[in-house]
Amino acid sequence: MSSEQHVENLMKSTMENLKDMIDVNTVIGKAIETKDGTCIIPVSKLSFGFASGGSEYLYENTTSTVFPFGGGSGAGVSVKPVAFLVVKEDGVRMIPADQNTTCDRIVDTVPQVLDIVKGFVKDLCKKNNETSDKNNTSNPVNNFENNTTNNDNAI
Repeated sequence: MSSEQHVENLMKSTMENLKDMIDVNTVIGKAIETKDGTCIIPVSKLSFGFASGGSEYLYENTTSTVFPFGGGSGAGVSVKPVAFLVVKEDGVRMIPADQNTTCDRIVDTVPQVLDIVKGFVKDLCKKNNETSDKNNTSNPVNNFENNTTNNDNAI
């Protein structure tokens, strides 16, 4: 068997194994149906890498015309989610999976904004309570009532 046939067999074997690993449901995933009837379909990006090679080795001390063959092949696959198709009764929407959209950034910052607002309201309530406590002790109406009570006792 020539070295070309060996390399061809390596490539054929590798490609057949890749076909077994990847099917059409990898790019457009299987639909997921929710309780409310919404259908979500994942969409992915596939990247492939493939290499194959080989060589025959010559023995100097042999008279045989068949040379030993050495070869190898390999492949790699990368699957990255790109988007989700959301199918509802009122239409179809595509939601991107990357985090670079404006809506995603807004949603990511909402907890921080809520913490800031919560702290502001808490500080405002605390200041308001302190002010009302000071007003109660220095309120002229309260002082008048205290003074009249003291004067009544004096009579």
